[in-house]
Amino acid sequence: MSLPLRRPSRDPDRPAPVLPRGPSGRGRWTGLRAAALGLAALATLGVAEPPAVGPQGLGDRLFPTLGNTGYDVTSYDVSLDYSGHNDRPLNALTEISARATGELDHLNLDFARGAVRSVKIGGLPARHEQHGEDLVLTPAFHISRGQDLKISIAHTSDPGSKSDGGWIRTADGLAMANQADAAHRVFPCNDHPSDKALFTFHITAPRQLTAVANGLPLRSGARAGRRTWTYRTDHPMATELAQVSIGKSSVLLRHGPHGLPIRDVVPTADRASLARWLAKTPGHVSWMERKVGPYPFEAYGVLIANARTGFELETQTLSLFEKAMFTTDQLPAWYVESVMVHELAHQWFGNSVSPRRWSDVWLNEAHATWYESLYAQEKGDHRASLETRMRHAYEQSDGWRAEGGPPAAPKSPSPGEKISIFRPIVYDGSALVLYALRQKIGPAAFDRIEREWVARHRDGVAGTSDFVELASQVAGQDLTAFFQGWLYGERTPPMPGHPQWQPRKAGDKPGAKGATPAPGAKKPAPPPGGPKAAAGNPGKPA
Repeated sequence: MSLPLRRPSRDPDRPAPVLPRGPSGRGRWTGLRAAALGLAALATLGVAEPPAVGPQGLGDRLFPTLGNTGYDVTSYDVSLDYSGHNDRPLNALTEISARATGELDHLNLDFARGAVRSVKIGGLPARHEQHGEDLVLTPAFHISRGQDLKISIAHTSDPGSKSDGGWIRTADGLAMANQADAAHRVFPCNDHPSDKALFTFHITAPRQLTAVANGLPLRSGARAGRRTWTYRTDHPMATELAQVSIGKSSVLLRHGPHGLPIRDVVPTADRASLARWLAKTPGHVSWMERKVGPYPFEAYGVLIANARTGFELETQTLSLFEKAMFTTDQLPAWYVESVMVHELAHQWFGNSVSPRRWSDVWLNEAHATWYESLYAQEKGDHRASLETRMRHAYEQSDGWRAEGGPPAAPKSPSPGEKISIFRPIVYDGSALVLYALRQKIGPAAFDRIEREWVARHRDGVAGTSDFVELASQVAGQDLTAFFQGWLYGERTPPMPGHPQWQPRKAGDKPGAKGATPAPGAKKPAPPPGGPKAAAGNPGKPA
């Protein structure tokens, strides 16, 4: 994701700066849960009703009630029926295939902003209750550990509510923006990146509209003035990366390196004016492959939405962008391209390798910012110097840590603003960690870490401790203490190779003695420190 700079709230709850220890390697989260959830209590005059089960969660430090234990989702099949009016609920059917990882009499899904009409588990009707943003299901039978489940939920999906993620209403339809915790505002799911699954989407819409989704098209069919589009992913995906777009769009097809399908989706009325930007994508993919290895998915493309969002988003195989970023004359071309590369880099870092917990989000944004910065340096002018940008970030880093927490222990989101975890410290403040690592171990070892990271954890999940372990292995030295300071320290450690760099003191201004001016101080200029503001929409809350 790239989005505007926002001033976070001051959160007194700072986690202890201790490197987390956890399992490394690939795979989904499969935490166990106690079987006692559905046991009835014995009463004097008989057997009481089982107690109601409320919201649960995986215990993610930033989103404690997000995700659920007791099962592992293997696939979602989501059918959406769009009336043509983007302020009305869509009729929907979500079918979930999962495997139980514990003994269950109840199970929870994340779901809000829709009415549930019926639920079936294993083909039999199941009871459902809404508890906050949890949908609690009670099957007609006990579920044993290892048992395969088929859950079918008939519901509505409401795009007309407040703009806190999920559906985005565009000028001619809808699109999705589910990061970090909003997929369950569209469809019932286990809404945490540690439980990745395959997806199939069926979208029915008026025939004059075009529907697209993650993955590749399987088929389409028309009947009585309406058309149904079907898309399927070849690789598992986190729920926060799901994308469905419906509108008056054109789908432009071309090929990238190795015959990779490139599918761009743009407002039909703007097809000609946006063509020069879309032509850049195959070259961007080739550039990233030279840096980190083969593109990890079955297709890629750019989805340009006629909407004001305040951010761009790396939805899997089809990154979401505001149209305004490509039509403004306030941003140099190299900067716009670097933002495109930022979202493309996420396909490796954040999408193929997903964070184990949301506190690991620095791994996503540090790498996307890093490759965006490298691309800008190669293609841009004097304002795009990587070293200048990193020095500026170093000077700001202590302030960013005070406001948002250190990179791997970010402060909790501001009340009512879940997306506020995306603060400056997870962008340039975390890319600075990668810069320090390369300074310490050298470019060759750093590049080997990058390639091994995306190869080892492809289609899986990984966390901070996994990265520390891999970096130590490849570098041939224990880097635990190094990462301890850089990822968890309240103050920014000295920069290897640049002893003259100093954090900016309170009251210093850019250009003051000892302070480096922010990149892009002259007009036209990108926002300082990277792709934080969408063109024509600076500072708008996401």
